[in-house]
Amino acid sequence: MMTFCCPCLFGIEGILGDELRRMDLKNLRVQTGRVLFDGDWDAMVRVNLCSRYAERVGLVMGSFRAVTFEELFQGVKALPWEELIGPKDRFPVKGWSLNSALHSVPDCQAIVKKAVVERLKSCYGIGWFEESGALYQIQFTIMKDEVTVLVDTSGAGLHKRGWRANAGEAPIRETLAAAIADLTRARLAEQVCDPCCGSGTLLIEAALAARRIAPGRGRRFAFQHWSRVPAALLERELDAARERELPDRDIALWGGDIDEACLRLAEENAKKAGVGDCLGVDLQDLKEFRPSGPTGLVLCNPPYGERLLDRQRAEELYRVMGRVFVPKPGWSYAVITADETFEQHFGRPADKRRKLYNGMLKCQLYTYYK
Repeated sequence: MMTFCCPCLFGIEGILGDELRRMDLKNLRVQTGRVLFDGDWDAMVRVNLCSRYAERVGLVMGSFRAVTFEELFQGVKALPWEELIGPKDRFPVKGWSLNSALHSVPDCQAIVKKAVVERLKSCYGIGWFEESGALYQIQFTIMKDEVTVLVDTSGAGLHKRGWRANAGEAPIRETLAAAIADLTRARLAEQVCDPCCGSGTLLIEAALAARRIAPGRGRRFAFQHWSRVPAALLERELDAARERELPDRDIALWGGDIDEACLRLAEENAKKAGVGDCLGVDLQDLKEFRPSGPTGLVLCNPPYGERLLDRQRAEELYRVMGRVFVPKPGWSYAVITADETFEQHFGRPADKRRKLYNGMLKCQLYTYYK
């Protein structure tokens, strides 16, 4: 049994924890900005492949307290690096420090690297490492003098699903889009609309969840090059993920935008993600949107002042939303924005608000369903 750490966007720790519980993982610890669990290589592979909300999966090598460089060096050197890293493998180091005596990140990087080298030199009996093999990205975090050292198993961040090779300006992160789809129960909706759809991320993540398609099935991971992780594990988890899929689940997606290039991009991305058959798009201004049909869900990540528009144009956009997102039985609306004055311009208070983060930008998810 090993310990793994899944960092996530602030505000969705509980959602990630619930997801990992459904994967039958052991000893879950939900903390600010991350969830830890215990498991074997099978568990690590499953989370990388199937988690919609984790940003990555790190193997925790150890934790200890350090207020001097010597304590940092000895703490890192005492960890069993030879159980993971071979004599030809690559092991670069990066990290961060917050509210700690050891506040110089470059100096800490150098100390951690030196400690790992010294440990491996004594284990392998060599004085120089060519670092030409598999990648073992070492990550350290120092928070209030508590050091945690991890090795990244994912490679590129897990929000990079593999289907969004291209995106419009200021796209929403896939992990955040998946969380919004979860919070609004998009998987149960008969139709999901986004009248400011851009490259289609909100719609595609809603469809992937509804059809239970593993978000990582179209990408590669760092652990695939690790000698200690059997290749058969990924194939086995892929087979299990395919068995859980609901390819015939009927969900209608509609996207509108004033940029025709964005609409073509949304169609291309949906096709790559395996949900292209669900999506219809129209070149349409937001002010022309009308909820059509007995029930539906509108998800919207409008351009706002911090992202694309100046504040005056963003506020006008919110007023337009207030006019077209009309209360209607069977319909609900969810808008994410960083503008704290959104409700004022929209014209009515939200039925529910939820604080989320788009990267490091604090946002609110405003939901209307009455």
